[in-house]
Amino acid sequence: MKFTNLPHTNIKVSKICLGTMTWGRQNTESEGHEQLDYAFNEGINFIDTAELYPVPATPETSGRTSEIIGTWLKKTGNRDKVVIASKVIGRTSDYVAHIRTTGFSPLSIQDAIVKELKRLQTDYIDLYQLHWPERLTNTFGKLDYKHDPNDTWQDNFNEVLHELDKHIKAGKIRYVGLSNEKAWGAMRYLEEHKMNNLPRMITIQNAYSLLNRTFEGDLAEVSIREGIGLLAYSTLAFGMLTGKYTNGTADSNSRLNRFPQLKRYSGERTRKATEKYVQLAKDYNISPAQMALAFVNQQPFLTSNIIGATNLKQLKENIDSVHINLSEALLSEINTIHQTTPNPAP
Repeated sequence: MKFTNLPHTNIKVSKICLGTMTWGRQNTESEGHEQLDYAFNEGINFIDTAELYPVPATPETSGRTSEIIGTWLKKTGNRDKVVIASKVIGRTSDYVAHIRTTGFSPLSIQDAIVKELKRLQTDYIDLYQLHWPERLTNTFGKLDYKHDPNDTWQDNFNEVLHELDKHIKAGKIRYVGLSNEKAWGAMRYLEEHKMNNLPRMITIQNAYSLLNRTFEGDLAEVSIREGIGLLAYSTLAFGMLTGKYTNGTADSNSRLNRFPQLKRYSGERTRKATEKYVQLAKDYNISPAQMALAFVNQQPFLTSNIIGATNLKQLKENIDSVHINLSEALLSEINTIHQTTPNPAP
């Protein structure tokens, strides 16, 4: 395994982070424990979860993923050997109203942390992230920002950091990060940190893959110059980049077959681009999944690549991508495809 540091800390984390959002719906508790055992034995020490998980979220399952991690921690006694990242839900919508409806208010953050610590059966969370912005902005598949004059959100960056600071000082969380954030929001949090001696956002967990390289715009520069490491998610685009949906080999439990309402990676442009990437991987005698993941692993702004799997065969293939270095010739051909079909699945 290869390791990096969480920016501005001495915490070493594996370059591959174990994603968990299928546990509790697509995967049982025993399967989650099996994945944790395998990943841990392969050198992975970084685990990502959220109070929302598993996804798609339902009132019956929300929080179940973290409970599965919690029972594994209790069973193995590995808490001091792993780094755990979790998240608090952002702006309220019907999709998450069953969790709470009060956004990033102080009481919301307090409630979220207390409940997540109980689910995880731990006294602290290493990295606590804001799952998505409260303001209306272009997240989750929206490419361009369109200002909504009816957005009632009020600038509360300072208040949010003050509340997070309380929990850092109380020892309940160690560091804080962002997720699904944009360049303006990231810089506003940094401004509050610098001006008011408040906690620094050290990571940003955003979608990044061969099909969605929008991070390479303004956020890549913010990441490198300000030291906010990318925790890349959806790096296989819900499994699309494995080629199994374009070649018809995806089974009934695969994500897009089981949840057809998840359309972010199902468009025609996405399929055409995927076919080109899959053929390119074959030309270089690399599995499409490992080529896609290795591309992410080699980015200069990456702190860790969050991989997910529903079985051990997938998990092994995904973890092994850390040992692959893509040649300059292959990277050049990847960029040629990107130029002809840029960001088909933002």
